[in-house]
Amino acid sequence: MSKIKNEIAARGYIFLSGFRPDENTAEVANTLGIPLAPWDDRLIQTLIPRAEATPNTYSGIYGLGQFPFHTDLAHWRVPPRYLVLRCVIGYSDVPTLLVDGQALIRAVSLEVMARAIFKPRRPRDGVLQLLRLCEPIDDDGWLLRWDEVFLNPASKIGDVANLKVREWLTECEPLSISLANPNDTLLIDNWRILHARSPIPDGRGDRAIERVYLRGLN
Repeated sequence: MSKIKNEIAARGYIFLSGFRPDENTAEVANTLGIPLAPWDDRLIQTLIPRAEATPNTYSGIYGLGQFPFHTDLAHWRVPPRYLVLRCVIGYSDVPTLLVDGQALIRAVSLEVMARAIFKPRRPRDGVLQLLRLCEPIDDDGWLLRWDEVFLNPASKIGDVANLKVREWLTECEPLSISLANPNDTLLIDNWRILHARSPIPDGRGDRAIERVYLRGLN
């Protein structure tokens, strides 16, 4: 865990090839950190490509196309800190794409990102909270959130940030990591790294990735 923590602190993610093959995903999550079950006590969500799905979801909007870069649950007041993706059925030509939020903040400027106010597209628990794209969190640096689908600008500086972030994301060169083999595991700092799913080619519809959120690391 010391090596994993150091890698996360330095890069914002770590790829663990064939990680702990004798353990299931719940056991791996408990090894890495403190699991969080965000929906009805469902600790593990299995991500499978769908050409059609509920309209208010990424699959419903983008189908088998590429998902936009985002941080998970960006509309939460405090999103989950870490994200675990673990391969069940994977392919080398369906990578997960990563971009470093620290580079994004430098490009747009911390002043703009910290002042930009956004709001969720829909209320959560009956409340429509105003959220900053970037905010200080204790001694852990900055919490970065981004989701062009479920967050909308709610201020003039928010409009500026929205345009600048979208422009930067179209020009940046993401890192490509393939969860290709069973038990390949990707641990992501969800307060720093934006991620996206690449398009799903023909014959890759059975891709299955298990996802778990963590409150913190062990």
